Amino acid sequence: MEKTELAHCIYSSAETKTFTHEEIIALLEVARANNSQLGITGILLYDNGSFFQVLEGEPSVVQSLYDKIGADNRHRAVSKIVYEPIEERDLSERTMGYADITREELNRIDGLNDFFCGQQSYIDLDEGRAKTLLNAFKEGKWRSSIS
Repeated sequence: MEKTELAHCIYSSAETKTFTHEEIIALLEVARANNSQLGITGILLYDNGSFFQVLEGEPSVVQSLYDKIGADNRHRAVSKIVYEPIEERDLSERTMGYADITREELNRIDGLNDFFCGQQSYIDLDEGRAKTLLNAFKEGKWRSSIS
């Protein structure tokens, strides 16, 4: 059996309008249906007007979805933090996992300590911190709060 090539894209963006909790849930429902058809897995975080997202799947599909998101007028300052090949999916159980986590919870992650204390947001993350956040999910942080 031939192994499928995989890549992940970790990006951040800022909203162009304020999203309500209900709008985030509606966005997730659409994303989950689309991602299921595309073979994409991932997670989404939303905090104080900014998004952090990981997309995993076949490289061309991941890139195409990222390009589509970049053209979506609900996002601004879309920034690709990491795009690289991966051996296996980190988020294989989720077409689009979402955790409603607080800044206090984010600050308890080694490597992110004090990062979110000020006015910094997901759009300020560098590659190392983005991977630290992804690893926290991979290790099971917020498993009970991920929907």
